[in-house]
Amino acid sequence: MTLAARIESFRELVVEWLRGLYHGMITHPAYEKIEKQAEDDEDAFMLACFPDAFGIPSPVSYYTAELLPYLEDEFEAWERRMWDRGSLLERKGHQYHF
Repeated sequence: MTLAARIESFRELVVEWLRGLYHGMITHPAYEKIEKQAEDDEDAFMLACFPDAFGIPSPVSYYTAELLPYLEDEFEAWERRMWDRGSLLERKGHQYHF
């Protein structure tokens, strides 16, 4: 096998691998479900850390307030998203086509 043939074979392998990677990361329908689930998990974490933002008393608010400087970039977007979206049941129902 010549060097040019080996390079061409390797190039075809890399192109096929990159095409599969792109399909799996960007275009596959499961990507949206994974993204929504990650957003739901992030929302649950933020709600557990800052329930006072929605009037839910929490005894650990004093300790979770220390996280606010690290999460301030996401806090405003999260608060807006939580006020704008419907209930969690509505969102999960939409996700499973109910």
